[in-house]
Amino acid sequence: MINPAHFDLQSLRIFLLVAQTGGLTQAANKSHMTLSALSKRIADLERTVDCALFLRVRRGLELTPAGHELVHHARSVLDQVNRMAGDMSDFAIGVRGHVKVWANTSAVIQFLPGDIAAFLAAQPMIRISLEERLSQDVVAALVSGETDIGIFADNVPAYDVEKFAYRHDRLVVLVPSDHPLATQSEVSFEETLEHDFVGLNQGSSLLQRLTDAASALDKVVRLRIQVSSFDAICRMIEAGLGIGVLPEGAVRPEVLGAGLRAIRLSDAWASRTLWLGVKTEAGLLPEAKKLLDHLRAAGS
Repeated sequence: MINPAHFDLQSLRIFLLVAQTGGLTQAANKSHMTLSALSKRIADLERTVDCALFLRVRRGLELTPAGHELVHHARSVLDQVNRMAGDMSDFAIGVRGHVKVWANTSAVIQFLPGDIAAFLAAQPMIRISLEERLSQDVVAALVSGETDIGIFADNVPAYDVEKFAYRHDRLVVLVPSDHPLATQSEVSFEETLEHDFVGLNQGSSLLQRLTDAASALDKVVRLRIQVSSFDAICRMIEAGLGIGVLPEGAVRPEVLGAGLRAIRLSDAWASRTLWLGVKTEAGLLPEAKKLLDHLRAAGS
């Protein structure tokens, strides 16, 4: 059985460099090591795992199946070590806590930049790690303890978390200026279903909201193309590939300046609530509780 204590971080770094460059000489030049020293590192690593990590081919070195597997694990190990070093460096310079926040795209685009900037201005020694995720993934991360605070849409089940109202937003239909709907100031969702849509990818709470609303009308959303961001939706609409539904606050002024029109949806479900969630408020560390209180106050 392989002894984990026999691995060292420098050898893993060198192994990844050889895997990236595909040759010992190139890796030696990049790492400022002699070719013999680098070769010995790789040979020692292969002895540790008791199998070959590279095959010699005409153009250099090629990873074996074991080598491919080790690439995955080595990257994971080194990423964890780098994060650990970063966290410890924060404490060394006086940072008094680290808060992890996962939030859906609507919150990240519309509200969090200003709210987090205001919080850090008052609490400069707290570090915030923000990740943009799908609402359902945010809730799952709260339940598992992977994140401290989450922000998610109101149509995503969240039975095992404590939640608080954060912000409200309104959905609009974005259309080209020459589109048949462009002259209207407000439109029902049913009227839009005659047209092709540009939508977010599967798993998005916004796409689920549109799909559910269309199903309630015994209709379907005619998705012509799906993309991963609001900005990409805007660009596709500019190119004439369809219309789209976005939060009003996510429609940038320059998009409207480019000739697109944002039309309010008249349906009641087009007014949404974004929720703040935590696994338990009582279980939060002091720095996370401070951020939660700040975000709750910002949305009130």
